[in-house]
Amino acid sequence: MSGPLDDVVVIDLSRALAGPHAGMMLGDMGARVIKVETPGHGDDTRGWGPPFVGPEDDPISTYYLSCNRNKESVTLDLKADDGRETLTRLIRHGDVLIENFRPGVLDRLGFTTDRLHELNPRLVILSISGFGHDGPEGGRAGYDQIAQGEGGLMSLTGSGPDDPQRVGVPIADLLAGMYGAYGVVSALHERHRTGQGRVVRTSLLAAIVGVHAFQGTRYTVAGEVGQAQGNHHPSIAPYGLFACKDGMVQISCGSEGLWVRLAEAFGIDPATPGLATNRERVANRDLLIELIDAAFAPYGLDELVERLGEVGVPAGQVRTLDHVYEWEQTLSQGLILDVEHPALGPIKIPGPPIRLDDNAFAGGREQHLHPPMLGEHNESVRAWLDEQDAGT
Repeated sequence: MSGPLDDVVVIDLSRALAGPHAGMMLGDMGARVIKVETPGHGDDTRGWGPPFVGPEDDPISTYYLSCNRNKESVTLDLKADDGRETLTRLIRHGDVLIENFRPGVLDRLGFTTDRLHELNPRLVILSISGFGHDGPEGGRAGYDQIAQGEGGLMSLTGSGPDDPQRVGVPIADLLAGMYGAYGVVSALHERHRTGQGRVVRTSLLAAIVGVHAFQGTRYTVAGEVGQAQGNHHPSIAPYGLFACKDGMVQISCGSEGLWVRLAEAFGIDPATPGLATNRERVANRDLLIELIDAAFAPYGLDELVERLGEVGVPAGQVRTLDHVYEWEQTLSQGLILDVEHPALGPIKIPGPPIRLDDNAFAGGREQHLHPPMLGEHNESVRAWLDEQDAGT
């Protein structure tokens, strides 16, 4: 498969979501990703459902399908000599190893960092943990929603400070996978100069803290503790969700010029006392929302979005996922892949969010691989290892 990473072999020992997401991102860019799973049941996500699809005697989790495209699957019992020996061969011939065991588990299996680099000095190791590999709570198990809470994200999400809410997708896992893939690519680039691999570490906690953005400096510099306040921006107004005759519309006025355009188009005096500047509008948000909701009330959603577009105010509706996946703009960006699955036949799955050059397809390869069946590539991967060993 062509792609910027098509000379990279990834050994993916991870399960659940953070590590598999990192591996999938590398696979999307052309890397050969060999997913190592436990015999019998495989990755935990193979059992996460409903929904399940496919044959009743061997149902397939749609959760698993979401994070394992562009991979091959082999089954190894890492507590057995044969499994550890095959993993040793994979490490010798790999470029990247991904693991998200609890700190210390891989060491107990006999694969300490020193041992991994003894087997392959060029190996880049991505280690993802819940709360970090060291520190007073480094050994804690990490699960997405717990990390969202412990990392402060839930305190910023919800209708108000007494209504903390999780993000609707496992964002801590996904972000840790993204940061991990970013670290891997950086380490691979460095390896071209040094000839040496290194360990890349991230965690669910680090990923959440890493996206605090302005809420972080709001506290560290200004001493203000942000809190949940629903669907309106804490520092910009108007910027949020407003009601109209038959639905809700989002608008974003990120400059004074946009505020003036909005106000004049909908019969509001932009110089209304208390609303003339962004600082004033943030302080008088309730009055602002009341005026805008009243101005939007006569309009249907489609009419309102069109009118906002005419005057140059960024706006949009809140789509459900069925509408997103049927939307022509989504389809035009190559965000849905058609793959042939050995048990399900032709299926559509969400695709990579990156396009290279002007290619209509997303990701770094022209042909994407279905999420593999458990152990589907046992024979082919072992045959490849035999070829590699013979070549050395």
